[in-house]
Parts: sequence; structure tokens; C-alpha cells
Amino acid sequence: MKGIRRGQFLMSSQTAQSALLLLKQLKELNKDPHSGFSAGLVDDSNPFEWQLILTGPPDTLYDGGLFKARMTFPHEFPFMPPTMRFSSEMWHPNIYPDGRVCISILHPPGDDPNHYESAMERWNPVHTVESILISVISMLASPNDESAANLDAAKQWREDPEAFKKKVKQTVRKAQEEI
Repeated sequence: MKGIRRGQFLMSSQTAQSALLLLKQLKELNKDPHSGFSAGLVDDSNPFEWQLILTGPPDTLYDGGLFKARMTFPHEFPFMPPTMRFSSEMWHPNIYPDGRVCISILHPPGDDPNHYESAMERWNPVHTVESILISVISMLASPNDESAANLDAAKQWREDPEAFKKKVKQTVRKAQEEI
């Protein structure tokens, strides 16, 4: 198999192209310090694992929070989506209790086997890391309780908004202390 030697392993040409694209997107992403997020590699020898810090969107319950997350990219990127997981505690209907983010654009391309979303809503290779992060920030501002990943958070968001706000404020405070 033809490829490029990087570190201790041989990369296929697809993997090498993915790595180059990711490094380019990382460089572009960090050009604007006022974007609401910052990114870096977890390990300089692995462009497929990123650490992120997202700022809670202004004028939302998450305002003031600095939330840590990781994004892991498949070697088939941009043809397959990355996964994203908050390492900071999060209380949100569209974030699983273990921190995994559940939004349509991070779901593999094609038809949804559960018929909840159209193929147009799912991953498309034109998405960039920046478009993903903008979608996640938008999701923080506007939860979708019809497609909940955290059923308890969704139920509380619908049925007891004041308790939901209080729990999110605690989450924001904890995230501020972690940084």
C-alpha cells in the first residue's frame, strides 16, 4: 500500500489527505480568537484527536461557561463525521450523560435507520470543524427536546424550567472552576 510515514506508523494516502485537511482546518479555526471556541491537538503526532474549549453562547443559560471537549476524527474524514464528547460536565437535552454530543450533522451520512432525520440533516463532507462547532454552540442556545439524548435533562427543560436553569448555572460554575 502506498502511503506516507508519519511517526511510528504508515498512513494510507486517504489517511494522509485527511490528516492534512484536519491540520489546515485547525490552523484556520484558531485564526479568529473571538469565535467562541479554541482547539488544539491532544498529541502533536495525532491530527485525529483534538481538545476544544467552547465558550457558552452569550445571553443563554450557558453564558460565561468555558467547556472542555474532545473531537475524534475517523481516518475517512471528511467522508465520515467525527465524534464529539464534552469532558466538562454538561446538563443539556442533546448531550448524553457521558458527554457525547447528539446532533444530526454528527450522524453518518445517508438515511437514518430510525427515520428521525432526513439524509439532508446528517453528515455531509462539506461540513468543517468550524461548522460543527457553530452547530454545537447553536444547540446549546436552543435545545431540541424532540430528539433528546439526555431524557432527564429534556424532561426537566420542558416540565421545570426553573430547576433546569439552576442545574445549568451549577454546571457553568463548575466549568469555570475547572479551567
